[in-house]
This record gives sequence, C-alpha cells and structure tokens, in this order.
Amino acid sequence: MTVTHVDPPGGHGHPAVPSAAATALARCVAVEPANFAADHWGRSPLLSRAAELPNPHGFTDLLSPADADELLSRRGLRTPFLRVAKDGQLVPAARYTGGGGAGAEIGDQVLDEKVLALYADGATLVLQGLHRTWPAIVDLARDLGAALAQPLQVNAYLTPAGSQGFATHYDTHDVFVLQVDGRKRWRIHPPVLSDPLERQPWGGRADEVSATAEGRPALDVVLEPGDALYLPRGWLHSAQAQESSSLHLTVGIRALTRYALVEELAALAAEDARLRAGLPFGLDLADPEAIEPELTETVEALRDWLLRADPAAVAARLRARAWPAARPAPIRPLAQAEALARLDPDSRVAPRGGLRWQLDPTGDGRVALRLVDRTLTLPGTCEPALRALLAGEVTRVGDLPGLDDDADRLVLTRRLLREAVLVPA
Repeated sequence: MTVTHVDPPGGHGHPAVPSAAATALARCVAVEPANFAADHWGRSPLLSRAAELPNPHGFTDLLSPADADELLSRRGLRTPFLRVAKDGQLVPAARYTGGGGAGAEIGDQVLDEKVLALYADGATLVLQGLHRTWPAIVDLARDLGAALAQPLQVNAYLTPAGSQGFATHYDTHDVFVLQVDGRKRWRIHPPVLSDPLERQPWGGRADEVSATAEGRPALDVVLEPGDALYLPRGWLHSAQAQESSSLHLTVGIRALTRYALVEELAALAAEDARLRAGLPFGLDLADPEAIEPELTETVEALRDWLLRADPAAVAARLRARAWPAARPAPIRPLAQAEALARLDPDSRVAPRGGLRWQLDPTGDGRVALRLVDRTLTLPGTCEPALRALLAGEVTRVGDLPGLDDDADRLVLTRRLLREAVLVPA
C-alpha cells in the first residue's frame, strides 16, 4: 500500500493536521476550520477582526516595520525579492537597484537610498518570497500549508499614507491578507470570471474589471492592525492606505485545480495510438465541415482512453508537479553533520518538518521511499523502522523496531540524516 504524508502523518494514508498547523490557520480565520472549508474556501470572502483572533500582538511577530527596514537595508536583497509599484504600474528595477560595492559587484542589489526616494514619493514596496527569506514567515508558510494541504507564497506590501499600489484587479490564487501595521481600506467586488486559472489573468478582462469596480462593492472595509481577510481567487479588490503608512502580508495559496487533472490526462493521452494519428492529407483546417468528422473520431478515441486512464499514473504526475512547490522545514547543515559524526544508539532524531514522502514496496523485497527530488531504495526489513521514524513514533535510535541490532539501526538512521529526511531531535 502507498501512503503519502506531510509532517506529521496521520492514519489511513491521509496527513493529520498537527497542532502547529491548526494554530496557523486559527491565526487567519475567526471560524472553525470545518465552517471555513464549507462556507468560505473557494466561495466567499471572510473578514476576521483582531478581537476575534488569538493573536494578542497581531502579526508583528511575523514581520514588523523594523523587520522590513532591515530587509531593505541590511540583507543585500536582489530582484525579484523586491518589486516597486506606483500609480498602478511596476517601477523598472533599474530605478532602485545597482551594484553592492566591493566584493558584491552584482548589479541588481536593492539600494536603500533609491528605495527611500520612491517610497517617499508614494510608491508601494512589495517584499516578495518571504516564505523563503524571513524565518518567522518560513515557519508560518510551512504550518499554514500543512493545514490547507497546499503550497503557499508570502509577500509583504508597504504603502505610504493615502497611496494605492495597484488598481482594481483579481488574483488567480486564493489569498489571506494579514494587516500588520497601519490601516488600509479594501473594496471587494464579485468576480467577472469565477475561479480563474493562472493563464487567465485579469488584464485580459480589464474592461469588465473596470466596469464592475465602478459598481457597489460587496465589501468595503478598513483593515486595522491584527485583522485578517480571506479572498477566493477571482474576487476583485483594491486597497488604499489611510492616514498613515500600511504594512500587510499577503499569503497566496497556489492550489491545484481540476484543470490540472485535465492537463495531466492530456499529457498521458499521448500513449494512445489513435490520438497520435495524423490528420488526413490535404485536410482544410479552416473548414468546420471538414474538421467535424475528425473531431468526432478524436472525441470518441479520447473518451475510450479516459475510461482506461490509470489513477496511479495521474497521481504520479500530480505528485511531481505539486511536491516541489512547498519546501520542508530548513535544516542546519553544520548541526546535521555534527549529529552524523556523534550518532549512537542513544541519539534522538525526528522527521524533518513539512517533509513530503511516500513509502511503498518495490516487489523485490525492498521498499522505496519517494521524496520530492529523489527515491531511496532500502531493504524491506527497514520498513517498520522507517514508518516509526517518519511518523515520529520513535525518536531514540536504539528503539527502532524490526531491525536485528544497533549497527543496522545506526546505518539506517545515518542514511536518513544524510539525506535530510531526519533531523537531530
């Protein structure tokens, strides 16, 4: 049996929602998870006021204005980790980047004095990819991603008083807006296109978006520090800072859709000889009547093939597509190497947080541990110990089940530490 997990795993092949993940979701929505899933997820916006959320200090623990200043001035940021927008348009990166001086001559580093000039002139600063660069947000993205079973991205928006970085638009992914500092007015309108795909950005419907934005909004609200707002993809929105500057985080949820299944099925359909067949010689491709019989035969062949489609093959393609989109918890390479050198039966280890894995027999007495970018093949006798380790049920190396002696337990644990599957506990 094949079982896929996200830290920590649950039973029957489904990941459990760990306490850290449940806490991360509770920070963003003021309703029970089941109610959020039934009433709002992918359906309608949800406003959660600070007083309704269990965040005594709001979201400043994730990224404060002082933290943003540090990123902009002391961390050697490069594009595209910063974008700048003014009057609804992106500012060319050359206007705020340059060389970093001796030993850092790379030409696209963020220059703080140029950022200051743009920000003071009303531009919005967008710190991108914080789920990869800022520790508190790295942890939030991992935990919230586990709760939603979806990969996430996190950006921060710093907007001067009275300014609006972007015109009314929609996103092609769901978002949580977390207001950190200042106040920002949000005007929300219903979609002009429900559930848009990434290939269906708002620019292709700019006239519809503008016309809808002139109507009465479905939600017109000012977010205060500590407030959170959930918006499904496709909902139109614009936001304007009020009497002071504003800092908010946007958590983008990069969920797969049913169309992703269609794309993978179409890719697999290349295995069918009828669907690979060429069109007749001399066919007039501009003539609907000439195309009709070919279309009919193709649809019939596709229907026959779809009835035989292998769910396991589709799942394998979706795994290859989805797993790399979410990074597991960071490891400390130096500490990991030290743990390898000092490993003994009394050492304690734990599964790497957020690690995606799949374990199944190979049919030749061995077992395959599938990870995001590689597959480890191990003796079948290791399976009980593997499951105990990856489920977090056993932490002491000398207690691993199913292996004859400590030497075997050490060999397995050392391999998993080296492959960054386990970390020192």
